[in-house]
Amino acid sequence: MEDLSEKEQLEVMRTWWRDNGRYVIGGVVLGVALLAGWNYWQSVKRTAELEASALYETLLENVASGNVEPAESTAASLYQKYGSTPYAAQARLALARLYMDKGRDQDAADVLRALLDSRGDEQLKPVARLRLARVLLYQEKAAEAVELLSGQPDSAFSARFSEVLGDAYVALGRFDEAGEAYAVAISDDPTKLTVDRILVQMKINDLPEPGEVVAVDESLETPSEETVEAPDPGEDEDTQ
Repeated sequence: MEDLSEKEQLEVMRTWWRDNGRYVIGGVVLGVALLAGWNYWQSVKRTAELEASALYETLLENVASGNVEPAESTAASLYQKYGSTPYAAQARLALARLYMDKGRDQDAADVLRALLDSRGDEQLKPVARLRLARVLLYQEKAAEAVELLSGQPDSAFSARFSEVLGDAYVALGRFDEAGEAYAVAISDDPTKLTVDRILVQMKINDLPEPGEVVAVDESLETPSEETVEAPDPGEDEDTQ
């Protein structure tokens, strides 16, 4: 193009623009539209997150005050309007804690199962699984707790799952399997502090010796309510 005269260069540019100008303009318009749409979506998303966060804070206040009906109403709004946000899953965990405080263990189990059955929320589902297993033990449903915890993939919760699984096996009188589960629980890296290793070792020490006859009431899946305490609603707080 350097060999062309200035007039010839201008003519070449005019020809190119005549053939390609509409594509250039269309590309610019499309780029501006995409940028505007992206910015709008981000604005809508931030607004939704702020509104969901405000509702969640209200829910926590109701939970702390023990106000069940306002907590349920706030949680329902979170599920309906912001079900795709992490706050909906956190709301279910908080509501389950409130139900246990009020002695409504079946309601707690139901809301935890709802979290396990929901889409997404994969980071909070192990928390829900662990708490549901403890609620099932409290309800004397050790077999269901075993089913819930068995076969779970390795994760940061593996040691905790194994300890509660051991508790369930003890409740069922399956002491060999309980010992194996407890052993797995304390085989975790001791620096992680995922379980109380001293407590788990005490549970192992309390297991019957092989061949020792232990009376187990076959009509029950777990020890009586006098020996099964309600799950501590504050447990696993660091995972929320």
